Amino acid sequence: MLWTCVRMEQKKLRHSHLWVVFLLVPVIPAFMGGGNYLQNLGVLKSEWYSLWTQCSMFYSSFFYGPLIALYCAYIWRVEHLNHNWNQLMTMPVPIRDVFLAKLCLALLCTVTLQGWMWVLFAVTGKIVGLTGMPPAQIFLWMLRGSIGGMGIAALQLVLSMVIRSFAVPIALALIGSILGMLASNGGYGLLWPYALMTMGMNASKSVDALESMGGFFGSAGVFLTGFVAGGILLLKKRDVVAS
Repeated sequence: MLWTCVRMEQKKLRHSHLWVVFLLVPVIPAFMGGGNYLQNLGVLKSEWYSLWTQCSMFYSSFFYGPLIALYCAYIWRVEHLNHNWNQLMTMPVPIRDVFLAKLCLALLCTVTLQGWMWVLFAVTGKIVGLTGMPPAQIFLWMLRGSIGGMGIAALQLVLSMVIRSFAVPIALALIGSILGMLASNGGYGLLWPYALMTMGMNASKSVDALESMGGFFGSAGVFLTGFVAGGILLLKKRDVVAS
């Protein structure tokens, strides 16, 4: 049943142009980071790691979270625009699978964004004159950041489900991401879901500053599980309202 729901959600997105947005928008933080790197060569001496501090600063604070939010908002757009909640809720599939199918696509988006950003980071490094390839450690940081981003994907799905506006959840993701950078720098990152992607990616830092891997993965798991459970519960309540 879940796979059937996933394929149905994929059909809804088939004629969208989201792929253009997700290809082009991450170019902005990559080249902003490259420009900052070139302007500060006197103090940025760690090559790939220094470039990462610049690219990840812009990407994690202003782009990654809002892009996830954009995808989640679009997933719910059909239901909000066509007013087809009754049709959605009366499909012969468990309500939980409806939410989980949307979540599967959102999680795929979360990981794919990181992979594309890795490619852009490598290209930017070559443009600014770095030799070799980016260190594997930075790639692992990006994978770790995608795990932190999964909780955000679940939260944004819930927000986009209950908020009819397309733009508001995206704006909340931007605010949450900025606060996440502040929370991670202030030592409260494990308590704020938007900070986990920043901490996981080791954003703005050239040396791994994540003190507790267990705490990070534990917090990411708690947020993901909590938001998914809350989203399914809210969707079931909508079933009652829509009937």
